[in-house]
Amino acid sequence: MKQNVLIIGAGGVAQVVAHKCAQNNDLFGDLHIASRTKSKCDAIIDSVHEKDAMKEKGTFEAHALDAMDVAATAALIRETDAGIVINVGSAFVNKYVLDACIETGAAYIDTAIHEEPDKICEAPPWYGNYEWKKRDLCAEKGVTAILGAGFDPGVVNAYARFAIDRMDEVKSIDIVDINAGSHGKYFATNFDPEINFREFTGTVYYWEDQTWKELSMFESGKTWDLPVVGPSKAYQSGHDEVHSLATNYPQADVRFWMGFGDHYINVFTVLKNLGLLSEQPVKLAEGQEVVPLKVVKAVLPDPSSLAPDYTGKTCIGDLVRGTKDGEEVEIFVYNVADHKEAYEEVGSQGISYTAGVPPVAAAILIAQGEWDTKTMKNVEELDPKPFFTVLDRLGLPTRMQIGGLGGEDKAWNA
Repeated sequence: MKQNVLIIGAGGVAQVVAHKCAQNNDLFGDLHIASRTKSKCDAIIDSVHEKDAMKEKGTFEAHALDAMDVAATAALIRETDAGIVINVGSAFVNKYVLDACIETGAAYIDTAIHEEPDKICEAPPWYGNYEWKKRDLCAEKGVTAILGAGFDPGVVNAYARFAIDRMDEVKSIDIVDINAGSHGKYFATNFDPEINFREFTGTVYYWEDQTWKELSMFESGKTWDLPVVGPSKAYQSGHDEVHSLATNYPQADVRFWMGFGDHYINVFTVLKNLGLLSEQPVKLAEGQEVVPLKVVKAVLPDPSSLAPDYTGKTCIGDLVRGTKDGEEVEIFVYNVADHKEAYEEVGSQGISYTAGVPPVAAAILIAQGEWDTKTMKNVEELDPKPFFTVLDRLGLPTRMQIGGLGGEDKAWNA
């Protein structure tokens, strides 16, 4: 029996999820989307119908929901008879939506680690602070929960597993995320500014020599010469997938690198030094209390508004080093996505596309039984090959270079 799907969130990533669910609704039941602002959900559904994206005739309904209200979320899951919940709302709602899924038995998928609004960069491993505390309960109740099933985290976790499966021993995993596109704005973030900035204002945690180590943001950088996008400067950043990969592969060094241009770094540094990226409230002279980070978010362009004028490509991949038959080996597993092509297909830019396609692939695998784990899993704990097969079909093909960057380039299943 086909399972109904409830999408939570109404941003650029949710738009991609909605379109991809519609394009594959022959594998699902009824589709539903919910957010605090129902009109945003209505607009996404309208865009689905404008592009005639529904593969088969079917229901696609919008709902208003405060996803931090566990009882309301559980009630909506029951009302819609949703068997799969794709949570692409703010990371602030994760633990609440997960609780609602545990209460109702619906499968849960998210794309990031839960965050608390008043806390930045808690002690590692970050998954251990919230999600993993519910792992035993998921197993006890037979609830499928796939954590971090976006691109990074998500697909890059699967890339790591795929490369490691081809080795006898893994020594290091370097995840590299380069956006070589241009949105034409003076300054903007590619997804929720509040979440984006929080990633880079705290400590950079990475895993090396089987222990957690720390850096400051932009302290460690290097140039990576990646397929299609070419040489690009990237900096070590704290990121979700480092925390689960370090737990599942403790013998490997695990680092995350993200590309930044000088202009972004300059503006970011000014905002941070002025205290405008703080998550803590301040009182104005007139007596009002505001959170500086929320004020910055309010004046920046909405990430979803960037899509029409976005050009260029992204390249995201894993360089994995290890040994095979006593010899040193390197494998780079990656994807290249195009901003303009993403907009033409689903009305979102490439960053949203790469984040939104994978949770739909995960939902398809749950619906088909291959990833219906009846417990909580991070993506690297699952067989990556079915995932890659679906991603290939949905528009995010996986390639690899044997021998490391610049090595023999071929499809993952060649």
